[in-house]
Amino acid sequence: MVKIRWFILSVLLILADFQVFSQNHNKNKVRGLVDVVGYASEKYQTDSIINRIERIYGASIARYHRKAGITKETQWKVAICPHDDYAYAGRVYQSVLPNVQSPVVFVFGVAHKARQLGIQDKIVFDSYKYWHGPYRRIKVSPVREELLKLLPNEDYIVSDTLQQVEHSVEAILPFLQHQNRKIRIVSILVPAMTLSQMQQSADTLAGIIASIAHKHKWEWGKDYSFVISSDAVHYGDQGWGDNNYASYGVDTAGYRKAVEYELKIMQSITGNLSDILVKNFSGYTVDDNDYTKYKWTWCGRYSIPYGLYVAIRLQNKLGLPQLRGKILGYATSHDPKTLPVSDLKMGVTAPQSLRHWVGYPALGFK
Repeated sequence: MVKIRWFILSVLLILADFQVFSQNHNKNKVRGLVDVVGYASEKYQTDSIINRIERIYGASIARYHRKAGITKETQWKVAICPHDDYAYAGRVYQSVLPNVQSPVVFVFGVAHKARQLGIQDKIVFDSYKYWHGPYRRIKVSPVREELLKLLPNEDYIVSDTLQQVEHSVEAILPFLQHQNRKIRIVSILVPAMTLSQMQQSADTLAGIIASIAHKHKWEWGKDYSFVISSDAVHYGDQGWGDNNYASYGVDTAGYRKAVEYELKIMQSITGNLSDILVKNFSGYTVDDNDYTKYKWTWCGRYSIPYGLYVAIRLQNKLGLPQLRGKILGYATSHDPKTLPVSDLKMGVTAPQSLRHWVGYPALGFK
C-alpha cells in the first residue's frame, strides 16, 4: 500500500513540471499546501489539535520535561521534530516545539522528491513571499534574501517545484504559528550530500548567518533558531513499494528491537554536540558505500547532519559553548495512543501495524 501523501506529491510534481503553479510568477506568491489530511490547515483544527494534545498528553510531557530540567523559559537554539500525521506524531511535535520561541526560524527540511528532480549536493531554497498558515499567511523572513546574496552559487539552488511538493516543512508551521502569530521562516531543504560537502556548505552558511545576526544584533535562541525536520525509521515489509525495511522482523519482538535501535541512534547525537557525533549519526543511517542510499531508513539522514553541522560552526563563530542535546520524546505510528482527529476533517495518510510503522524523534539543543 502506497501512502496517500506520496500520491498527492506525485500529482503535484507533475503539475509543477507543467508550470500549473502560476502563482510562482506573482510577487505575492503563496506556497500552498501539500497535505490537508494529516496536518491541520485551518485555525479551528490547529487549536483543537493542540488543546487535545495538552489535555491527553500534557501531564506526561510535563513530567518528562521536569525530569530533564526543561522549563517554559527554555529556549532551544536547535530542535529536531517529526513531520508525520498529527494523529500519530502530534504529541511528539508538542514535546519540542513550544520551546522554539524565536520570531525567525530556519527550517531544515527533507527533500523527499529531490532524486526525481535530479537535485543533490546543494541546499534548496524557495522564492515564495508567504507560506500558508492556519491563522494567516506566514511571511518568509527577508533574511532569506540576505543569505542568497552572500551564498556562493555553487552551494544552493532555488526550486519552487521541489519546495512545493515537499511536506516536511509545512507540517511544523501550524505548531510554530500557534504560539507566535508573527513567526517568520526560511525553508532550506537538504537533498543527498556527502558529509564533506555538508561541512563545507555548512561552514559557509553558518558564517553568513553569524554576520547577519551580528548586523541585526540577534541572539541565537531568542531572536532566531533552527528546526530540523525528520521522521525516524520507516519500518516494515508492507507499503514501502518493493522494499523490505524489517531488519528485525515484523513480530512484537522485532518491534521492540527496532525501537531500542532507534533510541541508540537518538542517543548518538545527545550530550556535547560535535562533528564526531554527527558522523556517528550518519554512520547509522547512510550507506557506507553510497551516500544516496539508506542504511537505516531515517528520512532526515541529510537534514539532521547538515543542520547540526551549521549549528556546530555557528556556535564556534559566535564563540559560544558547545550545544548540548537532549532527547525530548519518541513515539511510533504503531503506538496505540493515536490522537482523535476524524471529527476535525483530518485523518491519516498511512496504515499502522507491525508491518508498516514510522518512528518520531524529538530532540532539543541549547
